[in-house]
Amino acid sequence: ICRKVSAMVEPRCRLSLVTDPRQDKPEGWTRFVCFSDTHGLHAKIPAKHMPEADVLLHAGDFTNQGEVSQVQSFAQWLRDYPAKEKVVIAGNHDLSFDEEYCRARMKKTSMCAEVKETLSGSCTYLEDEFVEVFGYRIYGSPWQPEFCDWAFNLPRGEALAKVWKKIPDSLDILMTHGPAYSILDKCQSGLNAGCEELLKAIRK
Repeated sequence: ICRKVSAMVEPRCRLSLVTDPRQDKPEGWTRFVCFSDTHGLHAKIPAKHMPEADVLLHAGDFTNQGEVSQVQSFAQWLRDYPAKEKVVIAGNHDLSFDEEYCRARMKKTSMCAEVKETLSGSCTYLEDEFVEVFGYRIYGSPWQPEFCDWAFNLPRGEALAKVWKKIPDSLDILMTHGPAYSILDKCQSGLNAGCEELLKAIRK
């Protein structure tokens, strides 16, 4: 949960990590509930793990491989979720949301527009975009360093640096699907899969 503080104070928000979702929200605070990598299993999330929220954030991979049926189901799940606002980005498994991937691999460029339209009305979908919700400035981006043959992959270095330059200077919440380098990014193989350029952008 977050609480806005005076604009003259840095940081602009006070944060409190809630370990028990049954805990009452203090007056004047905003509750954010975060999900990621549900991979089409959103309908199987137990109710006890779906606390009421002011803002629901989903950081991508809400499908297995961008299936339209899973996007439709996810959109309905979002509509039903007890949150006033929902903000979503895509992940590397959400293949049908990457227009270039659809064109090069799936030969179905129309699918990209279809799935994004399916989500409209159920959430605010961000793709290198910014939105303000309850006074909080949120920027979302799906890109990550090349990792197998998935969507929203870019070569390390200049290409990713160019993407992260779009992040606004004044921001409260940054949503990305992939982590910054060395921050919770270690794979089972021991590889640090996070993005060095994202880490640089955050440190600025």
